Formats: sequence, structure tokens, C-alpha cells
Amino acid sequence: MNRRHLLALGVSGLFLGACSDKAAEAPASAFKGIDITGAPYADDFRLADHNGQMRTLADFRGKVVVIFFGYTQCPDVCPTSMAELAQAKQLLGADGDRLQGLFISVDPERDTPAIMKEYMASFDPSFLALHASPEELPELAKRFKIYYKKVDGQTPTSYTMDHSAGSYLYDPQGRVRVYHRYASGAPSLADDARILLAEPAAGG
Repeated sequence: MNRRHLLALGVSGLFLGACSDKAAEAPASAFKGIDITGAPYADDFRLADHNGQMRTLADFRGKVVVIFFGYTQCPDVCPTSMAELAQAKQLLGADGDRLQGLFISVDPERDTPAIMKEYMASFDPSFLALHASPEELPELAKRFKIYYKKVDGQTPTSYTMDHSAGSYLYDPQGRVRVYHRYASGAPSLADDARILLAEPAAGG
């Protein structure tokens, strides 16, 4: 595994994506985010969306896919990230239709399909929320190098979730390519999406 993949592993496991001193040593890249082209993780999923349809990355071929793990009762990180993603789609102009936002819940106990559908609609109606069962989520999080942990509240249902706060970008062929830390900004997301959309369809 090369240095940039090790860097991605480190930031994806930290809440709020804390910066690493090794970032300055990473190879130069045209991407604003961290180039993780060829990473042996975050490769695919098979999950039901908020409409009950089973989804995999193959469903979104031809689009840049952005995956964010969060939960609908998140007070700040999740709404900020989804709002940035919606803004990035707008910045793409006519190419905005070729960006697909996917939100994977780390709170399957509370995030029902109806709640997730309403949550996505508050940002962009084209965005989809995906649901992993409590039994599926640990393995999925492991494959995506995602950290999450329940933090107890005053009542059994008032808990919060600590979780990784970055986003994965996939090219139109469904390959993971870029990792964006939390609060990278909509312009950076849009710039990297443009690069991926402009690549030749058979690019390596």
C-alpha cells in the first residue's frame, strides 16, 4: 500500500478528519482532495435506498458518485457536508446531473427509510440515502475504513453518533478515486468532480 493510501486510512478513521503532518509528503495531484486511485477498499456495496430499491455502484455508471457516512440526527457535521455536496452539484451547472450524492446511515436503529427520504429532500431530491442493517453495518464500515460509535444520551433514544466525516468520490466507471476531508468546501468537491467527468471513459 503506498503513502497516499496510508494517509487516506488515517484521516478516514478520525472524527472530523484531523489533518496529518504527512500530507505535505504526499505525491502531487491535480485533485483538491486526497488522491486514493487504486485503493483496495471502499470498492462497492449492496444496500437498499430510501425508496426500497437495492443499489450498487454499477447503478450509477456514467456519474461521479460521492459517498458520505452519517446520520439524520447529526447536529452539525452531516448537514454541513450534505449542504456542501448540494452546492457542489449546483456549481457543476449542466454537469450537475452527472453527480450522485449517496448518504449511508451509521444509525440504522433510528434512520428509517421515510426519515432518510425527507432528510435527502432537504438538500437535493436526487440524493439517495442507503440503509445497512445493524448486522451489516460493522462489516460495511470496515470495508470503507469508516469509524462510528454510539455515544449515550440522557435517554435510550437521545444518543449521538461519533463518526468519520469525510467523503469518497468515485469516477464514472465506479472506481474510488478521491477522499475529501470534512469541510473541504463545495468548490473543491466540484473541481474534483469536473476532473473525473472529463476523463476518457476507458481511462486507467
